[in-house]
Amino acid sequence: MARSNTAPAQETNPPDFRAWHVANKGDKGFWTRIGAAWFHRDRKGISLQLEVVPINGRIVLRTPLDDEKKEPGA
Repeated sequence: MARSNTAPAQETNPPDFRAWHVANKGDKGFWTRIGAAWFHRDRKGISLQLEVVPINGRIVLRTPLDDEKKEPGA
């Protein structure tokens, strides 16, 4: 039985979360934006789209800042 597509059209909807790679170097954490995530229409799941996949550190999902939501193509 095939599942219905519950993910939004990600090209037109601003992301619900930004995906960040966080690498700790001593006392500092370096944050690099690596992708975005969207809630499914039923809000029971999340689609994660990564531009790169880090091999170390951690991935953090954060809600976008207000100015990021307004940028076209951000």
